[in-house]
Amino acid sequence: MSFDELSMFHSPVRLGVMLSGSGRTLDNLMSRIDSGELDATIPVVIASKECLGAQKARDAGIETHVHGKRVQPEWLDSICETHKIDMIVLAGYLKLVPITDRVRHRVINIHPALLPSFGGKGMHGHHVHAAVIDAAQRGELSESGCTVHFADEQYDTGSVIVQKRCPVHASDTPDDLAARVFELECAAYPEAIKLLIERNESNARANNTA
Repeated sequence: MSFDELSMFHSPVRLGVMLSGSGRTLDNLMSRIDSGELDATIPVVIASKECLGAQKARDAGIETHVHGKRVQPEWLDSICETHKIDMIVLAGYLKLVPITDRVRHRVINIHPALLPSFGGKGMHGHHVHAAVIDAAQRGELSESGCTVHFADEQYDTGSVIVQKRCPVHASDTPDDLAARVFELECAAYPEAIKLLIERNESNARANNTA
């Protein structure tokens, strides 16, 4: 089954968020939902450790699970079934997510670089931006950005949904570049989710008509 064959999402779409850190992406998604820009709800958050993001989820009244070991496929399927999750949004989640038949084509990730460059295991946060700046100083590139993509069985190899770009300046530190890229991420993730909602709705109607 492909994404285009998935059953019709709920309205509002039900998102499960998985995170490992400060929860800035969760903040962004909740803000877009509260403003009415994103027609979604977040019934559950899964954190890979106790972190600020997990506390933010609890403070928002979201059911929150801290799961320090690698998530088992059966457990993730159960969580998705219990909460009727349409899509899983990886928000700085640093572990590999098991892609079962239940969640295939439903897990999306955002990466702070222009994939397929600067992806793979261990390439997250500061490591990515430092590598990009090193490449820019060697004259290999002049821009970076972010990529929203489907997650599959490997790190950062799923098909691209949205990419946004920004310049890399000669004076940039990794923190400078990270701030510029995160501004793009704040726009890119809601945009990608809305695109997938629209695509799902269109395909579900077409499949019902056929």
